[in-house]
Amino acid sequence: MAWYQTTFRLPPFRRGFHVITHLIEANAPDIQRFKIGLAHIFLHHTSASLTLNENADPTVRVDFESHFNQMVPENAAYYRHNYEGSDDMPAHLKASLLGSFLTIPITAGRLNLGTWQGVYLCEHRDHGGSRTVTVTLQGE
Repeated sequence: MAWYQTTFRLPPFRRGFHVITHLIEANAPDIQRFKIGLAHIFLHHTSASLTLNENADPTVRVDFESHFNQMVPENAAYYRHNYEGSDDMPAHLKASLLGSFLTIPITAGRLNLGTWQGVYLCEHRDHGGSRTVTVTLQGE
């Protein structure tokens, strides 16, 4: 069994949900070496997250952002952690709800995603900046 690992920076994204599958594949080219395996994708941040969902219709990503903003509003009176602005604590809560990693099967040198699936970077800050990702590949 072989292992490969790479860490890279994503470009800054505006607040919202963004398909980054192509960036994962481009920055982890060793994936092509695997007939079968697993890709573990880890985001090194507490105010952004990763999820797997619809990759074709951009309105899904708009609806995700709208729903999460209603579910976890800014300026809630009970928030104490607001050192970096009104989006600070809501960003941490959203990141905890969605999570910071994904594990996806590798088949024939590619991420084995469903027809309509894509990896999302969920940027929960107004000015989150670039984000660091580590991709660990294991398999044969």
